[in-house]
Amino acid sequence: MTKVVPNLRKNLKVQRPLLSLILCATFTLTGCGINTAASESPSPNPAVTIKEPVSTATPIATSISIEKDPIALKMAKMTLEDKIGQMLLVGIEGTVLDPSAKRMISEDKVGGIILYGDNISNLQGMVKLINNLKVTNKNNPAPLFISVDEEGGKVSRMPKEFVTIPSNRTVGNTNNARLAQTMGELLGRELTLTGFNMNFAPVLDVNSNAQNPIIGNRSFGSSAARVTKMGLAEIKGLRSEGIIPVVKHYPGHGDTSVDSHLELPVVNKTEQQLAKLEWIPFQAAIKDKAEAVMVAHILFPKLDPNKPASLSKVIIGEHLRGEMGYKGVVITDDLTMGAIMKHYKLAEAAIDTIKAGSDILLIAHGYDNEKLVLNKIKQSVNNGTISESRIDESVRRILSLKSKYKLSDNKPVSVPNLTSLNQDIRSWRLEVQNK
Repeated sequence: MTKVVPNLRKNLKVQRPLLSLILCATFTLTGCGINTAASESPSPNPAVTIKEPVSTATPIATSISIEKDPIALKMAKMTLEDKIGQMLLVGIEGTVLDPSAKRMISEDKVGGIILYGDNISNLQGMVKLINNLKVTNKNNPAPLFISVDEEGGKVSRMPKEFVTIPSNRTVGNTNNARLAQTMGELLGRELTLTGFNMNFAPVLDVNSNAQNPIIGNRSFGSSAARVTKMGLAEIKGLRSEGIIPVVKHYPGHGDTSVDSHLELPVVNKTEQQLAKLEWIPFQAAIKDKAEAVMVAHILFPKLDPNKPASLSKVIIGEHLRGEMGYKGVVITDDLTMGAIMKHYKLAEAAIDTIKAGSDILLIAHGYDNEKLVLNKIKQSVNNGTISESRIDESVRRILSLKSKYKLSDNKPVSVPNLTSLNQDIRSWRLEVQNK
């Protein structure tokens, strides 16, 4: 970052973190250090490594610039602890808001919550829980991401009151983008009606390994063209209902033979091989301005022999943000999965992924794990391992996304009548079945 001259510091009358923030605000939304000049389109030759360009822009910080930037204004009022909290998306235990969950929201000010099947008993209970999450967070600096894995098929968290939505493979077999878009719309309606605002979908993995134990029918198919076509259509449908789509699992989980929930998969593909198959849907989603990308816990030794994708500066920083020019939010897969916990110390993995370019750290299990990571990040900023300007980069992306989708914790939802939605799901399922 450009050195700040003493007179400028004096004239602005701001403390160091705020000064760093103002300087960040003068760059593009990518913040202060990650490929602000990268092209929006994928490299025509993904096999060629492109070094991240160094910005030659000279930031000019003035009090006027921050006043005209609502994100900068919001960040200026946030403490370091507030900003670190925004980078954590966490799971909770049980079907009601317990004291530990309340603490994570009210004290640690986490940026988001993910709900799993164990958190959902029935429609009424789910809506009540989501409303309680929002009420607990309403006085915090930013609204919560209320997220879920709602893909359809076997990965569904919706309670029994909803008519089920078939798997991506079932929809992919129709090769009909309109039906995939309707799928996204129906999923989006389910989530909007019950208070969610973020969905970890669609799956953009190409299912190229028949022995894959974790992707399988979660993929739209075994060809990159079909996965791209159907995945982009689902994104369009989710967006139309005000749900933030999170594409996954970059750089591709379709050729693994190990479940990353249990162990660390290894994929021995070269950059050229990935560019011809796995990366194609993700590059298309980036061109479509994907809001968020989830990065997988997979080791690609021919790209980075030392760190899995989720912790790798090569794979996130050089490839995703560099070559592919991605400027949006990067989210890790759950850092408490076996792929990480069996091979790395959680606190160190958290620092590695931030250095690599991740914005949101998903910590789905263990209240102690959330606290451990939060404290480690704070310690790393205080001792200079991570700069506060690096934290500001991520927080700017996060707050910008929340602002884009107009998230609010002041809008409780009522238990919805599902008659119309369920009828639309049945009609759509019949159309899928007859294709």
